[in-house]
Amino acid sequence: MNKTIAVIEGDDAAPEAVRPVVALLDSLQLGLTWVYPEVGEAGEAKSGSTFPDSARAVIDAADTTLFGSTSGKSGAALGYLRWGKETFANLRPCRYLPGCASPLRNPEGIDFVIVRENLEDLYVGAEGPLTDLAALNLFGRTIRKPVHELGDGRYAIKAITREGTERVVSFAFDLAAKRDSKRKLTCATKHNMLRGTDGLFLSVAREIAADYPDIAFESFIVDDFACRMIREPERFDVVVMPNQYGDILSDAAGGLLGSLGLAASGCFGADYAYFEPAHGTAPDIAGRNVINPTATILSATMMLDYLGLETAAARIEGALARVYADGSALTPDQGGAATTTEFCAALARAL
Repeated sequence: MNKTIAVIEGDDAAPEAVRPVVALLDSLQLGLTWVYPEVGEAGEAKSGSTFPDSARAVIDAADTTLFGSTSGKSGAALGYLRWGKETFANLRPCRYLPGCASPLRNPEGIDFVIVRENLEDLYVGAEGPLTDLAALNLFGRTIRKPVHELGDGRYAIKAITREGTERVVSFAFDLAAKRDSKRKLTCATKHNMLRGTDGLFLSVAREIAADYPDIAFESFIVDDFACRMIREPERFDVVVMPNQYGDILSDAAGGLLGSLGLAASGCFGADYAYFEPAHGTAPDIAGRNVINPTATILSATMMLDYLGLETAAARIEGALARVYADGSALTPDQGGAATTTEFCAALARAL
């Protein structure tokens, strides 16, 4: 099997995690070809664009993309991977590995996935001054004056569509069936206050639930879910929610495990997916060789699953579990003193 992977290393400390993970996968001789589109500062220096057409062509020709993390000019490529490729479902697993520095007394049994709608909600980015709304003379349910008369301020549009909700909820139900563990889907929304938008999301989810009678369905107001996620995380299996809640609570789920350095991520569309760790670029530790590569490793195993290399993915995850159980080569965020290089060397030995 020959697969081509576009690699965008990202910014700050992110390349320090991406490079050894690529080297590790390369050592397994899985038939992977790595290509490097020139984006961000490199693309700008060569062509005057942070995302030139040549970089787009490299991504389009690849089977998938492994993205580090961006806080700078390579963000243009990330925008293309999300909105250009319409990767509507952001998959964020939360699974406890014995040996992780979880703040919970009993983290055993945590194994759930947040499916975040990835394209809509407040992240459509439609914002402006409240005075723009004067012509509409909008009244909110909770105020007795037109919205534009509230004062000097700004608005943001929260957009939830039936089509967008149907595809992400169906994706989440299919995932619950594939995982075949608790066989349960949880929907989290703020439908008690946002009856039109979050109410639509929940209503569509309930409709689709009827097509999956063998998957248990439940729903919570999102703040109630946040409390339950901390108090009883082991009860959840697959959780689906609108974009903003998913963005926030999937990072919180990483905190249940002990670090965003453990938080993997994959973004899936109808015919393309890309994979990136969720920890950000970690500029405070750039150049120190101490970034935890676990999130990048787990994002890469999600990528291998997507490419049909499930056996290799399972092998890497098993070795990773042994590294954490041993505990002698963990990075500082996990209470250890190992460098990124030492952690990856321990993983290579475990393999």
